[in-house]
Amino acid sequence: MRGVTGRLMLLDTASLYFRAYFGVPDSVRAPDGTPVNAVRGLLDFIDRLVKDHRPDLLVACMDADWRPQWRVELIPSYKAHRVAEEHAAGPDEEVVPDTLSPQVPVIEAVLDAVGIARVGVAGYEADDVIGTFTARATGPVDIVTGDRDLYQLVDDARGVRVLYPLKGVGTLQHTDEAVLREKYGVDGSGYADLALLRGDPSDGLPGVPGIGEKTAAKLLAQFGDLAGIMAAVEDRGSKLTPTQRRRLDEARPYLAVAPKVVRVADDVPLPEVSTALPRTPRDPAALEALAARWGLGGSLERLLTTLAT
Repeated sequence: MRGVTGRLMLLDTASLYFRAYFGVPDSVRAPDGTPVNAVRGLLDFIDRLVKDHRPDLLVACMDADWRPQWRVELIPSYKAHRVAEEHAAGPDEEVVPDTLSPQVPVIEAVLDAVGIARVGVAGYEADDVIGTFTARATGPVDIVTGDRDLYQLVDDARGVRVLYPLKGVGTLQHTDEAVLREKYGVDGSGYADLALLRGDPSDGLPGVPGIGEKTAAKLLAQFGDLAGIMAAVEDRGSKLTPTQRRRLDEARPYLAVAPKVVRVADDVPLPEVSTALPRTPRDPAALEALAARWGLGGSLERLLTTLAT
């Protein structure tokens, strides 16, 4: 994407195909009876997103490693409750519904045959890939995700917003700094500090005991950022309550490592890929075979028509 300026859309692909899987009935099946609800649902999502938002560039960002070891070494509880099986030689296996797992390779094959850039990098989550593409972008960026962690990338000055699905992808929350301030009392740059202070059970992040979302937002409004809050812990004349000071002081080991875990990376070694929106399929023969094998029907046809126009 070097030297290319235009509206970039970044898909948090796993987040979207999980939503498709749970939002589309599993009665949507291939000719042999295999469920393809996540496949067809994702294709419908992408079709709607391209129609409604007309990106110039599109990347399906993937989790090459959904639980990177470098994050686990810092906070061992990170996503630990979602591990189905540990692997010493590679990424741990995540708990995924039985009928979703077989659909993921189909999704990958279809995206490749259509010609939609698909990027995952060993040792990193899709969030990190998204963070790096966002950091390198020269134009506006739309991040499509059901993961609030990516709110930290929202930046009005750079035209970076998060399109957060409320119902399918037909109803999206267009998340800019005004939305974040209204909902959480912080802007994009403050969201990571808010998240690490309050914790996140869904990611196995403990947070600071006794510091919930509202208290975290108040502390950030008062002291600016995590560094300002910790400076206030040292300053006996600051307006922290004795209980807040004690809790933050006791949480120092966690707070020393949490920022690296919670903040998305922006320095992932991305491969050179063409991110331009494909107008025609990259591999028509492979796509025809996939459509027949998996019964992709109208979902694929609609997407191809939208891309062509």
